[in-house]
Amino acid sequence: MSVPAGEGQVAERVVAWQATHGRNHLPWQQTRDPYRVWLSEIMLQQTQVSTVLDYYARFLVRFPDVSALAKAPQDEVMGLWSGLGYYSRARNLHRCAQQVVADHGGAFPCTAEVLATLPGIGRSTAGAIAAFCFSERVPILDANVRRVLTRLLGFDKDLASAKNERLLWGLAGELLPTRDLGHAMPGYTQGLMDLGASVCTPRAPRCSECPLMEFCTAWSNKDPERYPVKTRKLVRRSESWLLAIVRDGQGRVWLQRRPSSGIWAGMHCVPVFSDEASRTAFVSGLGDRSRYVLEDLQPFLHVLTHRDLHLHPVLIHGDFGGNRLGDGEWLGPEQWQAVGLPAPIRKLLDATQAQLW
Repeated sequence: MSVPAGEGQVAERVVAWQATHGRNHLPWQQTRDPYRVWLSEIMLQQTQVSTVLDYYARFLVRFPDVSALAKAPQDEVMGLWSGLGYYSRARNLHRCAQQVVADHGGAFPCTAEVLATLPGIGRSTAGAIAAFCFSERVPILDANVRRVLTRLLGFDKDLASAKNERLLWGLAGELLPTRDLGHAMPGYTQGLMDLGASVCTPRAPRCSECPLMEFCTAWSNKDPERYPVKTRKLVRRSESWLLAIVRDGQGRVWLQRRPSSGIWAGMHCVPVFSDEASRTAFVSGLGDRSRYVLEDLQPFLHVLTHRDLHLHPVLIHGDFGGNRLGDGEWLGPEQWQAVGLPAPIRKLLDATQAQLW
């Protein structure tokens, strides 16, 4: 498989299209500061731009540079991230900042090869930072760009195979701009992202609006939705989690750390149980039943990328005298608002807080 006959024009057309039709108003597009570009790229992974905007602004107010982020406690970082999901991104963000300060004197490396050695920065994210900030001639292959290029090239090999993925990376490299890289690389990289987001969409792509239409194999074959090809699918699973929201007479909540791996790894959370017997045993350990009130709350579904969590909460409110309930700690509203809580747990605590006070 080879690049299209109009190879030399592909990059030029993408750059020209991006300047007039692409997204040029986003705050991270107005800078070549690698810290800000890196922050936006990590936040945008599997997250919509509209959601990221507020988080991006809040992070920069609290952590204006990589040194400020590196010095921050992890709980504060997780607290600001709470609600964005995919929380491993926040842990890697913090680790990456610390490594940039410790190993690179607080300056991000200027090549994709070295950037990709940092925590949480894969090959595509490294390419984006290097292209946007340093105009390095390197490709990216996020989901939008992968879709644009497989359609353009008629790349019908199964991307579930690492060999085929490497082949596509090689072809993406051949299409890169060759002239005026200072201007062309940021424009081309952003242009491919924008084409995938607004024109070359997964369903019903608007081919007539695409600057690459005349070179596009998928368009000429009238079958753009055939691409990209990837046979391995995520296997969804369902789990039922039983939650215990324990509040004391001062309005504090008993929170525990989640395990260091798995769903919501390392975050604060109310006690979670896999079955009713385990939760009943926990409640029995709280002491005399006259000391507290137990209320069943409405169960609800929380959807993750590969998991459906059926959450069944109970609210337990009473005078526990500050007693420890195992591994964990009592946190008041101001404290738990500032730590890393999974979004559904934060919503539960907010709702019960309003109910009780």
